[in-house]
Amino acid sequence: MTTFPGSPPVLKGGIVLIDPESSAIQRVIVLQYNPDTLSRTLQPKTLQTASEGGDRSDAMRLKGPPVETLKLDAEIDATDQLERGDSSAGQVGIHPQLAALELIVYPTSAQLQATNALAQSGTLEIAPMQAPLALFIWSKNRVLPVRITDFSITEEAFDPSLNPIRAKVSLGMRVLSIDDLGFDAKGGSLFMVYQQQKEALAALSQSGSLATLGLGGIP
Repeated sequence: MTTFPGSPPVLKGGIVLIDPESSAIQRVIVLQYNPDTLSRTLQPKTLQTASEGGDRSDAMRLKGPPVETLKLDAEIDATDQLERGDSSAGQVGIHPQLAALELIVYPTSAQLQATNALAQSGTLEIAPMQAPLALFIWSKNRVLPVRITDFSITEEAFDPSLNPIRAKVSLGMRVLSIDDLGFDAKGGSLFMVYQQQKEALAALSQSGSLATLGLGGIP
């Protein structure tokens, strides 16, 4: 899937995994091809209105940032690597790229073994295993702390050894806000930067006029 050599360079989207405590980068996963579409849904966090059993004074109040969810389909293809004679692609296809994405939602084998050892020793209460903080990167204006909510893979082509050589990955993500992470956490500060960038971009949008809407004033 080569492109015209005169095409301008296009930034790649991807996912970066960082240590939630130290913020050290653990892995950078670059999407091979940017998805054609990115679906976003924002669900406002509002209080109940009077008709829903709330107070009239709460009708316009917001409890916090909206719950934002993202959905994208990414394609992974070994065609270019196979044409270049890439030994890894020739031996295992796109297994490495798929595994890197899949492991986002797996605890490590070391964590599983440590948890099993605690259970075998009679530990009554075992804390859930800590995962890296995932950052969805979609340009410098969108560095979002996220949690993967759903993940599906459709393998569409295979080599003679049944290694996948083309696949589509569907990712559903929920943006983690300061309500989820707090202000002091690295993810919380990244969310605040994201919201402040959104506010700066909104300030660049020219305000319309009531006349454009057919009004001379608010009745």
